[in-house]
This record gives sequence, C-alpha cells and structure tokens, in this order.
Amino acid sequence: MSKPAPTRCRTLNGSSYNASLRERGSLTVWFDPGMAWHAAPSGKQGRQQTFSDAAIQACLTIKVLFGLPLRQTTGFVA
Repeated sequence: MSKPAPTRCRTLNGSSYNASLRERGSLTVWFDPGMAWHAAPSGKQGRQQTFSDAAIQACLTIKVLFGLPLRQTTGFVA
C-alpha cells in the first residue's frame, strides 16, 4: 500500500496571515519605563553594544519563562 501524497497548503495573503498569527496569542507585558533599552557607549575599541544588559536579561527571562526559541522571543519582544 503506497502512502498518499501530502497535501500542500499555500497562503495567498501572507502579510495578513502573519498579522493574524501575531494577534492570535496577544499578551501585554509591562516593562519599567525607566529601563534603558539601548546601551551607553563604553569608550572601548570595537563594536559598541546595541542593547543594555538589562534589556538582554529581560528578553532571556521571557524566553525561559515561556519556553520560546530565540527567534520567537525576538518577535514577542518586538
């Protein structure tokens, strides 16, 4: 007995589909408005940090708390 061919689902309206996926699991998280998201210049040679250590720690906490992969975590925070 042969296997049936797998069905392929195609999304014709990709942007609205992505938006609906984002809204499906809508959750509001409040952060301290005084928290600095962007890092202060260090004055050292090399590339400067974009985000502060507190912002990175907050994102990693959300990642572990909800068991999300890193890519989903960045989408969640955005």
